[in-house]
Amino acid sequence: MIDRSTSARVRLMTGAGVLALTLSLGGIVHAQAAAQPPVGEDEDAQATELEEIVVTGIRASIANAVNQKRNETSIVEVITAEDIGKLPDQSITESIARLPGITAQRLDGRAQVISIRGLGPDFTTALLNGREQVTTGDNRGVEFDQFPSELLGSVVVYKTPDAMLVGQGLAGTVDLRTIRPLEYGRQALAVNYRYEFNDLESLNSGAEDTGQRYSVSYVDQFFDNTLGVVLGYAHMESPYQNERYNSWGYPAADCRTLNFDGSTPFTCDGAGNPQPGYEDVIGVPILGGAKPYAQSGLVDRDGYVGVVQWDPNERFSATFDAFYSQFENTQILRGIEIPLWWGAGNGVNERLEPGAVVEDGLVTQATFTNVDPVVRNDLNTRDADTLALGANLRFQLTDNWALIADFSHSSVDRTDQVVESYSGTGRGAAGGNTDVTYTIDDNGVATFDLSRDYTDPTTMRLTDPKGWGGTRNQAGYLNSPTTEDDLNAVRLTLEGYIDAGPISSVEFGANLSSREKSYVADEFFLQVAGGLDDVAIPAACLLDPTNIEFLNIQMISYDTACVLDSGVLEAQRNPAFDVLSKNWVVTEDINSLYWQANLEQELGWARLLGNVGFQINSVEQRGSGFATSAATPELVAIEDGADYIDFLPSANLIFQFGDNDILRFAAARVQARPRMDQLRGSQNFFYNETNRNSTDINAAYFGGNGGNPSLRPWEADVFDISYEHYFGPGAYVSVAAFYKDLRTYIFNQNVTFDFTGFPYPDPLPPEPGQPAPPEVPASFLGLYSSPQNGEGGTIQGIEVAASIPFGQFFSPLEGFGLVASYSDTSSDIQPEPGNPSRPIEGLSEKVSNVTLYYERYGFQARVSNRYRSEFLGEVAGFANGRAFRNVGEESLIDAQLGYEFQSGPLEGLSFLVQGNNLTDEPFTTLEATDPRRAIDYQRYGRTFLFGVNYRF
Repeated sequence: MIDRSTSARVRLMTGAGVLALTLSLGGIVHAQAAAQPPVGEDEDAQATELEEIVVTGIRASIANAVNQKRNETSIVEVITAEDIGKLPDQSITESIARLPGITAQRLDGRAQVISIRGLGPDFTTALLNGREQVTTGDNRGVEFDQFPSELLGSVVVYKTPDAMLVGQGLAGTVDLRTIRPLEYGRQALAVNYRYEFNDLESLNSGAEDTGQRYSVSYVDQFFDNTLGVVLGYAHMESPYQNERYNSWGYPAADCRTLNFDGSTPFTCDGAGNPQPGYEDVIGVPILGGAKPYAQSGLVDRDGYVGVVQWDPNERFSATFDAFYSQFENTQILRGIEIPLWWGAGNGVNERLEPGAVVEDGLVTQATFTNVDPVVRNDLNTRDADTLALGANLRFQLTDNWALIADFSHSSVDRTDQVVESYSGTGRGAAGGNTDVTYTIDDNGVATFDLSRDYTDPTTMRLTDPKGWGGTRNQAGYLNSPTTEDDLNAVRLTLEGYIDAGPISSVEFGANLSSREKSYVADEFFLQVAGGLDDVAIPAACLLDPTNIEFLNIQMISYDTACVLDSGVLEAQRNPAFDVLSKNWVVTEDINSLYWQANLEQELGWARLLGNVGFQINSVEQRGSGFATSAATPELVAIEDGADYIDFLPSANLIFQFGDNDILRFAAARVQARPRMDQLRGSQNFFYNETNRNSTDINAAYFGGNGGNPSLRPWEADVFDISYEHYFGPGAYVSVAAFYKDLRTYIFNQNVTFDFTGFPYPDPLPPEPGQPAPPEVPASFLGLYSSPQNGEGGTIQGIEVAASIPFGQFFSPLEGFGLVASYSDTSSDIQPEPGNPSRPIEGLSEKVSNVTLYYERYGFQARVSNRYRSEFLGEVAGFANGRAFRNVGEESLIDAQLGYEFQSGPLEGLSFLVQGNNLTDEPFTTLEATDPRRAIDYQRYGRTFLFGVNYRF
C-alpha cells in the first residue's frame, strides 16, 4: 500500500521523500520501507519501525528501491546505495544510466553526464539532500563524477515534479542523498579497497596504468539516540587509456592546381577536366587531415562527507551536512597531426598522387607527398574543488503544524590547463617532408604509412612546423580558463495537517536563491625563446618513443611539463580581441513562492493520493562581459538582463486499486534555464567597409555575435501516465508514456541589433575618381547572431520496466532475477526557421538496460547491458570549444562476481571482482550517416577491479 505519510518536510530534512539507507561499503541495507511518520507521531514508534526493517543483500536493496518507487507521489526512479556499491560501475553516473529512460554520455571512457527522456545534460538539475548544486562544467550540466558513490545513501530521479521540488529541471531532477545517522539507527564502521587496471595498459611513457580506490565510513548515535554522526572519506586514483582517432573531416576532392598562383595543373587541367589517375576522385569525399592521439589519463579525487543530526526533543530537530571534493584530472596526449587534402599552405603543398582507391563513394586509400606533419605532445589538466554545506532546522509549532528553515551553500572553483606542444623537422617549409599513405577501415579509422622517422631526437625540433603562427614562431599554445560558481539559498516552509475533504495536508513557503558564475579565459602563445626558428628538445625531458600501434605511427615523446619548466619556450599572452570576449559573468536571483495540497481520499473503487500545487518564480538575471572587434582596440562594456515572473502549476494524481496496482497521472509546467554561456554579455562585433553607406539591414555595415542576457528559459507543458503492477518484494512491471509540449525553446538566430555607441574605424581612402565615404556610417543597425527564444516542438515516448525475482515463479531459481527496461523516444523541433527539424541534443530514440543477477548463500553475480541508439552529442571541438556531433550507438556490457561471509569470525568481510566495458565498445562520432566517415573513434579498453570490503 502507499503510505501517505510521505511529505515534503521529509524531503527537506533527509533529502526528499523516503530513503533506503545503507553503507555502500558494508553490504547491508538498513532501509525505511515507506516514509517518515506523520507530524507529531511518537518517535519511539518510528525507531521501532526502523528496527523491524533490516534487510541484507543485493536482492533486498532492489526490493527497497522498488518499494520506494511504489510509495512516491511523483513518477520517480530509485537507486539505493547497495545498488551503487555492488553494481559493476566506475561511477554513480553509470548506475543512474541503468534506470528506465535515462542514458549517459561517456567522456574518456567514463560516464560523466546524463540525459533523461531524450533531453541533454543542461535540461537536468542536480540536488544534494534536496538542495540545488552548482556545476564544475562551463554551464548547467552536472558532471556526476565529482560525487563519490561510496559516500551516498541513495539517488532519486524525479521524472515528474511537484510544487515542493525547488530547482526542478525540464527533463528531470536528480537528488543525491547522504545517510541520516538517526534513521540509520546503529553504529557501523566500514572500509573498502579496490585495485584497478585497464587491459590497454599504458599507451604513453610516464603514464600510470594501475589505480586504487579506498574509503571509510563511520555512523554512530549518542545521548540516547538524540545525536547522530556520519563521517566519510573516499579516495580514487583511476587511470584511463584512449586510442583516440580524430579526423579533420571529409571534403569533396575538387579541381586544383598545384600552386596558389594557378600554375601547374594538379587534379584537373586548365579547362577543368580531370588529369589521368584522378578521374574517379573528383567530387568524392576524401580525408582532409587527421589528428590521432594515444591518450593516457589519471583521475585523482578525494571526497569528504560529514553529517550531524540532533533531535533533542519532540519540538525541535536539526541536521547539518557538508560535502567536499578535490578533483584532479591529468591527460597526456601524444600523436601526429597529419594535413592532407586540407593541408596545403605556407609554401608547403600536400600533393595527392594519382591512383587513389574509391569505394562506395569514399576515397578509402590514397597517397600524399610533400606532407609536413605536426608532432604533438599535449598535456591537459583540470583542478576542481566542490563544496556543499547545508543546515536544516525543524520547529514543531503545534501537534499539526511545523516550520522548517533550510540554509545551503554550494560552490565550485575550477582551473584548466590545455597545453599544446609542437615539434617537427623545421619551421614552416624549412623542414623535410614525408610521404603518407592512408587506408580507412570499416570503422572509419585510418592507418598511416609515413616514409620519414619522427622518433629521432637529433632531427626533431621544438618549432612551428606548419607556420600556424605566421610571423610568430608558434611552437605551442596554452589555454588556462578558470571558472567560479557560487549558489546560496534560504528556504522557509510551513506545513500542517488539516481535514478538508480530499486534502490531508498543505505545505507552503518561499525559497530565495542567488547564483553567480564566471568564466575567465587566459590564453598564451608558446614561442621558442630568443626568437629562434627552432630549438632542440631538452635531453632531460625526453622519454621513450610512443608507438601508436592502432594507427601504425611511431613518434618522439617528451615530458611537456618538463619542457615548459626548462625555459626553452616562452609564453606570450594572446592579444586577439576574441580572447577577452570569451570572459563573462552571469548572476541569477530567483525568489520562489510555493504552495501544495496533499491528497488522500477513498473513492470506493480506488484510493486517491497525490498532490496539486504551484510555484511562482520571480527571476532577476544579469549577464556581463565585453564587446570586442579585430578592427579597433576599444572595448565596450556590456551588462544586460531581464526580470520576469513565471507561474508553474503541477499535479500528481495516484489511483490505487487494491494492494498491487497503481495508475498515475501527472501534469506540470516545467522549465530549463538557459545555458550560462548563452546568458553572457560578451560579444564580438565587426564591420563591412563596403556597406558603410548602406541602410539595408541585409547589407549592413555593423554585424556581430555573442550572448543574450535577456534570454528566457526553455518551457514545456508535460503530461505523464504510468501503470504499475506489484507482485512481491522487489517484483513489478510498469508501462509509462509521456508527452512534452515545448512552449519555448532556444536556438541561434540573426536579429536586428542597434550598435549605437560601438566604436568604428575611420573610412578607407576612396578609389580614384570615387567620392569619399561618409565619416559616420549611414546606419548603426546590423544583424547580430545570438541565442533567441523560439516556439513549438514536442517530445514524446514510452517506457517499459520490470523487476522479476525468478524464485517467485519457480523455487529452484531462488536467488536469480532480472531487472530490465526499454524506452522509445522521439522529438519534433525546428530550432532554425526555414531549416528542417532535427533531434534535440542528447536524444537517443531507443534505450534499454538489462541486468541478470544471482545472489544466495553469500555468492553474488551480475551481468548487465546498457544500450543507447545514436544521438546528437556535445563534444570538445576546435580550441576546446563546444561542438555537436552525431554520436554512434553504444552497447556496454559489465559484470561482477563476489562473495560475502555471512557468519563466523569473518562475518562482514566480502570480496568482489568487476569488469567494465567487457566488449571494448568504442565511442564514435560521424560526419554523416556513413560509418566510414568517422570524426572521432575512441577505444577505451576493458577495466577490471578487484575489491575487498569489511564492515565492523
